Amino acid sequence: MYSGFFLALMTVSLPAALPASTVAGSIWENAAGATDATPLNVPTTTPDITFTTSTPINFASGSLYTIGEFLASGSGSTVLTGSSQLGNTLDNTLFNFVGTVSVTNGETFTAGHDDGLTLVIDGITVISAPGPTAFSNTTSTYTGPTGTFAFQLVYGECCGAPGDLAISLPLQSSVSPEPSSLPLLAVGLIALGAGLKRKLR
Repeated sequence: MYSGFFLALMTVSLPAALPASTVAGSIWENAAGATDATPLNVPTTTPDITFTTSTPINFASGSLYTIGEFLASGSGSTVLTGSSQLGNTLDNTLFNFVGTVSVTNGETFTAGHDDGLTLVIDGITVISAPGPTAFSNTTSTYTGPTGTFAFQLVYGECCGAPGDLAISLPLQSSVSPEPSSLPLLAVGLIALGAGLKRKLR
């Protein structure tokens, strides 16, 4: 009886569909690393702005050339901290995006950018175009193992309007349980139910 109750509880508690995958983002203003957008140049200081966004990552500055305008151009972006800084200029800003991707060996990624960026998946640099540039598309191939891994995307906007960043990543949700952990959860709940049943007898 109780084990059936806990099984029913488990199926009700788990979401029918996984929530939309998100990326965590941080922004530093007046960053020297904006001219060389690599992980080594991401500041260790507290970011001026933190936010989340979804895939595809697609931002473009408009006529105002402000941080807020840039973030608002991306779908699903939510500012978490630093909202008072959104009216500031986009010039000399460094962005650091982190999340989880599910990738296949030999998969190709194309990033549109103005200015520079670096994409790292599982410690492997996939795209390395860190310097200032007019808008360009950079295509590179992932050479690491197939699987689900952490990624880091560093983007720098340094040298005047416009600012553009566009890349589609196969994101995985960081808030949902791994599929391999679900059977373990079920076993734990069944054991808990059986234990309570014995105790009540």
